Amino acid sequence: MADRALLDRITADPKVCFGKPCIRGHRIWVSLILDKLAAGTPVAEILADHPGLVEDDIRACIAYGAEMSRLRDLDLGAA
Repeated sequence: MADRALLDRITADPKVCFGKPCIRGHRIWVSLILDKLAAGTPVAEILADHPGLVEDDIRACIAYGAEMSRLRDLDLGAA
């Protein structure tokens, strides 16, 4: 699945979840999934915790995070 097709799985509607990016058809924030992945939660566990999701939804969150990192620079301090 191409990145564009993955990104189509993500929506941001000001009337839903305060406009935060969510997985299409769900009120699950992209940031929640990315936080879980960053904490080392296995994809299978995330899918079990959120039965309506599929693996492509997780991949869409990762693609969204990658795209956002290209658009913004975060001051992470000196290394």
